[in-house]
Amino acid sequence: MDYIKEIENELIGTNDLPSFQAGDTITVSYKIREGNKERIQQFQGVVLQRRGEATGTFTVRKMSGNIGVERIFPISSPFIENIVINKVGRVRRARIFYFRERTGKSARIKEKRRAITKK
Repeated sequence: MDYIKEIENELIGTNDLPSFQAGDTITVSYKIREGNKERIQQFQGVVLQRRGEATGTFTVRKMSGNIGVERIFPISSPFIENIVINKVGRVRRARIFYFRERTGKSARIKEKRRAITKK
């Protein structure tokens, strides 16, 4: 038995986050506290990697003008309001760090087609 994993699972609450992986374009709504005020900031970009399970992190990269901005979010953070998956990308690797050097048309990721179900 691994006592550390049992304690981690007890302390970390279950998040209702959608399942996403590297290559997906997501929008993360993140709470930012400035003094006494609290606001929600949107960060939309491509997921470069996911690390760990319960206490893991994921890295999101976006282009702001001509400058690439990366941000690392903890999965079990209480500041994450919600995550919306905009596009599901089709990549061959779990960590797409080669994406940092790409610009223009070579920086595109193919989109995975999803079947639309009508109810």
